Amino acid sequence: MSFLNLEGDKISTSRNWAVWLHEYLLDFKNQQDVLRYTLCSNAPETKDNDFTWADFQTKNNSELVAILGNFVNRTLVLTHKYYNGAVPSADTYTKEDLLILEQLAAFPDKISASIENFKFREALAEMMNLARLGNKYLAETEPWKLIKTDEQRVKTIMNIALQITCNLAVVCEPFLPFTSAKLFTMLNMPILKWHAAKQTSNMAAGHVINKEELLFAKIEDTEIQAQIDKLNASKSANASANAVTAIAPAKPETSFDDFSKMDIRTATILEAERVPKTDKLLKLKLDTGLDVRTVVSGIAEWYKPEDIIGQKVCMLANLAPRKIKGIESQGMILMASNSAGELSFMTATKPDFNNGSEVK
Repeated sequence: MSFLNLEGDKISTSRNWAVWLHEYLLDFKNQQDVLRYTLCSNAPETKDNDFTWADFQTKNNSELVAILGNFVNRTLVLTHKYYNGAVPSADTYTKEDLLILEQLAAFPDKISASIENFKFREALAEMMNLARLGNKYLAETEPWKLIKTDEQRVKTIMNIALQITCNLAVVCEPFLPFTSAKLFTMLNMPILKWHAAKQTSNMAAGHVINKEELLFAKIEDTEIQAQIDKLNASKSANASANAVTAIAPAKPETSFDDFSKMDIRTATILEAERVPKTDKLLKLKLDTGLDVRTVVSGIAEWYKPEDIIGQKVCMLANLAPRKIKGIESQGMILMASNSAGELSFMTATKPDFNNGSEVK
C-alpha cells in the first residue's frame, strides 16, 4: 500500500496537517481542476509520493497554463482574429497534417487503456501529450506568419488546431471536468461522448465558436507562501500542544527527611572526554569544592567535551560510587530534560557561588 504525504510529512486531520477542500475552494476560487490535476499526477500508484505547494504551483503554471491553456488560447484567439470565430474549412492536407490527424485519433484508446489498467498518471500524461502535440503543430506551421502569404494553408492549419481543441475537451473530462465543460462552452459545442474523440472532424466548417477565456490563471508566489505559512502554523501549534502533553507526570510525594539526605552541591567541570565505544557517555573531572572527582554522565548527545570545560553544574555528591564502562563514577550531574528528551545543565545563576555551595 502506498501513501500520499503532504510537504514531507504524513497527512493527519487530527494534527491539522492536511489540505482542507473547503479552505482550498475559498483560497483558489474556480481552480478545482488544478488540485485534481496535481493530485492525479502525483498519485502514489507504486510508492509513496509527496504533495507540495511548490509542485502544485509548478504543475499549474508550467503545465496547465503554459501547455494546455496556451494552446487553447492561441487557437481560439487566431480563429476570431482571422475568421470572426467561424471554423475555417480544411483544404489540402500535407503529409504532416495527415500524421497529426492520425495521432489525434489514437489518443482516446491510449488514454482509456491506461485508465482501465488503473494507470491514472500515465493516462493524464497522455492527455497532456495531446495538448503538446497541438502546441508543437502551431509552433512548426506558424500560421501567424503564413497568413501573409498563404491564407488557404492557414485555414487548414486552424481547422486541425480546432479539431485538436475539441478532442481535448473530450479526453480531459475524466481528469479536469470543470475545464472540459468550460472548453465546450467556449467552442459553442454540446458535450461530446468519448467515442467522438476518435474522430478528426467534430468541428464543422462554418460553426461559430464563442469568445475565448483563460482556462487557467497563473498562481503567484504569495498565494503559495500563504498555504505554506498555514501549514507551518499548524506545525507550531502541534509542537506547543505536544510540549504540554509530553511533560512527565509528578512523582510520588517524598518526605523532607528523605530529601535532606541528598547532598547537592555546585561544581565546575575541569576536564571532559568521550568514553570509548559509547555514543552517550562523557567522563568528567569535577572540582566539587570538597575534592576533585570523576563522574560519568550520559550527555554526549547534547554536549561536546571541548565545549563544556569550565561549565558550572549541580551534582548529587553523596551518591554511592558505581562502575560504568569500567570507570568508577563518584556522583551524578543534575540535568533538566524537556519533552523532546534534550538535556540542559542545572546551575547557579550568580557568578559568586563557589564550588561546593549547597543546593537546598
